[in-house]
Amino acid sequence: MEQLRQVGGVGAIARSNAIQAVGRDGSDPAAEAAYAALAQQAAPSDEAHRSALAAYAESQKGVTQPRHPLKLVDALMSRAVITLLDTATVQDAWQTLARQGVGQAPVLNAAGTLVGLLSRADLLRPERLPTPDSHALVWRALLAQSVLDIMWTPVPSVAPDTDIRRVARVLLDAGLPGLPVVDEQGLVIGFVSRSDILRAVVTDPPLDLWG
Repeated sequence: MEQLRQVGGVGAIARSNAIQAVGRDGSDPAAEAAYAALAQQAAPSDEAHRSALAAYAESQKGVTQPRHPLKLVDALMSRAVITLLDTATVQDAWQTLARQGVGQAPVLNAAGTLVGLLSRADLLRPERLPTPDSHALVWRALLAQSVLDIMWTPVPSVAPDTDIRRVARVLLDAGLPGLPVVDEQGLVIGFVSRSDILRAVVTDPPLDLWG
């Protein structure tokens, strides 16, 4: 995958030079008073500017720590994984995904081994849905269908020490929303999604993911 180029930091905004007075003789009391009033009005703004810069500098003290680039799946995968059993029906799967607020879930057999992946997008494919005027029995038959008939299988899985760029390439090539993460015994211990990768890119450490 082509690496993203890291954009250099934007330079600090330069302070405007003070406007020099023109035609001041030092003999006009009204002019002196006007300049004094202007100076008093400008002072709070300048002080506020300095205070803001000081506050920003203070907030950056804890950000100067050396950052470690995110490279492996283990650093950004979701560890609280919602799974489905291969004995579940379409209705079971839909209710679980909706209740948990997730878009997909690995499907496991009774031994806890990964056998597939099911997403809400798969459940909503137009070619799988009955027409709105279909009989209620048709809809009931759809809801009673096994997830084995709809899920992605076989589905690739990744190890925790897999390079994130390899995962991104698989997701792009296969059109999958994410990949299950399995341990050496083949048990699901996490899930890495496209959202996890994008979130890593836009949060700290920014873009070091591709450095």
